[in-house]
Amino acid sequence: MKEPPAVEIRIGPWTTLASLVTPVRFQVFVDEQGVPSDMELDEFDEQSCHAAAVLEGRVIGAGRLLPDGHIGRMAVLAEWRGRGIGQALLLTLMGEAERRGMQRLALSAQTHAVGFYARFGFVPLGAEYEEAGLPHQAMERLAG
Repeated sequence: MKEPPAVEIRIGPWTTLASLVTPVRFQVFVDEQGVPSDMELDEFDEQSCHAAAVLEGRVIGAGRLLPDGHIGRMAVLAEWRGRGIGQALLLTLMGEAERRGMQRLALSAQTHAVGFYARFGFVPLGAEYEEAGLPHQAMERLAG
């Protein structure tokens, strides 16, 4: 796996990181991928641990870890994809899950990202399905 650029990953609650992660999520999911804006923010945001990738003062990526071990809302701005930012976010969220003693991680991957998550030990579960108008695949990773 490639070494990410010198990016700072900030991790914390919604109350601390909402203003950092929301613009990235809207740019990637709503503007770029056409997810309805009323679906982007949800009741899980306030319960989740969030991660923001910051490079030279600019937020370029985001992700979250729900209390039940689901990782979601992984987003990296288009010009920064393929440079290890997603890897840094995912590893940070996986580390936080381990710190919290979570034995099972789950996620809903857009099908084009299944290979990315597989590199970190996530395996597909069941058939593909549609979520927010985009094809997805459920995946999980067990500790150990």
